[in-house]
Amino acid sequence: MIMADYKEAPLASRPQTLDPKEYFNVSPEQRRAEADRAALRANLKLQYLTQLNNPLRKELIEDPALTRWVHARANPYLHFKPTFKTSLLGLLFGVVPLFSLYAIFKTNRDRKEEQIQNGTLTRKFSLSS
Repeated sequence: MIMADYKEAPLASRPQTLDPKEYFNVSPEQRRAEADRAALRANLKLQYLTQLNNPLRKELIEDPALTRWVHARANPYLHFKPTFKTSLLGLLFGVVPLFSLYAIFKTNRDRKEEQIQNGTLTRKFSLSS
């Protein structure tokens, strides 16, 4: 096998699929397993395309992968795994805005209350003229 020349990027490592040690040192069992998976994929694709292109078809074609994807999208909390990143994002977008808005409104209200008590607040709008 001849592999294309790959230049190393300065800030990124070489992808594992392009690593010559990983690419050329594949055992016969791994090659056989890859060939079996490719044959299975090709067979499934052929079955699906045969059903799809059947001119006498009357029923819907059920794609199991699409069914799994739709179910996962419809029920996201069944498949949610809390990690550090999701916890940090929840804190950042859920809790921090509440406390920051509270602090902004509280300081604005306190400043305005102090101006009212000192008599230095000029009110620009009044209902009674």
